[in-house]
Amino acid sequence: MAKILTITNQKGGVGKTTTCVNLAASLAVTKKRVLLIDMDPQGNATMGSGVDKHTLEGSVYELLTDQASAVETRISNCPAGYDLIGSNGDLTAAEVELLQMPRREFRLKMALQPIIEEYEYVLIDNPPSLNLLTVNALAASSGVIIPMQCEYYALEGISALVGTINKINQRLNPELKIEGILRTMFDPRMSLTKDVSDHLLEYFGEKVYRTVIPRNVRLAEAPSHGLPALLYDKNSRGAVAYLALAGELIRRSRQAKNEVLQEA
Repeated sequence: MAKILTITNQKGGVGKTTTCVNLAASLAVTKKRVLLIDMDPQGNATMGSGVDKHTLEGSVYELLTDQASAVETRISNCPAGYDLIGSNGDLTAAEVELLQMPRREFRLKMALQPIIEEYEYVLIDNPPSLNLLTVNALAASSGVIIPMQCEYYALEGISALVGTINKINQRLNPELKIEGILRTMFDPRMSLTKDVSDHLLEYFGEKVYRTVIPRNVRLAEAPSHGLPALLYDKNSRGAVAYLALAGELIRRSRQAKNEVLQEA
């Protein structure tokens, strides 16, 4: 059964898209069947996967508005090594159209049903705001990965996001939970980084991934080449960190599955 993970944070510039693309590529390298869904009208995850958002024949917009199926909109084995349902500026119009549709919060979940069993991991990239697109992603997911920088304002923002996730859990998706907190753009030389990191560990405990994503030039350069860091420079610190994150995610998933089996 697919593990569907939304990667989101209401604060911009924290590494959501970088995490989505590089984690998808790292999971694919470990031979996992992976689908990435780009729910951001900016289409950065699409471009970062090596696909031109301007030439998409089918996108998330057509998927959500019943103009095309998941089979018709997905791109199998895109240049980054996983399957992709991309997006572009057309998706901006979807929000207005979704308001008029029945079960508007569940459009993505319903649309994915025909293909979901083909994958082990589905990763969803989101815009940096809580809108109907993000709500669709959360309603379709079992877990949320929250990338965040270790800075003061990030701590304030994460409390609001946790509140949002709790509301979605209560009203739309009782399976939804925080899968993990990912510390991005990590610079251990800064005392504030350590202070915020300690606060996260104190509050969220084991939800905080042991893997941290460092500030890394190659990681920042890779999107301009339409590649994940793993394919741009596999030996870079950023690529190695996301491979480690993929390993940690797989181990956690395996452990959770074993616990469920033991309880049964």
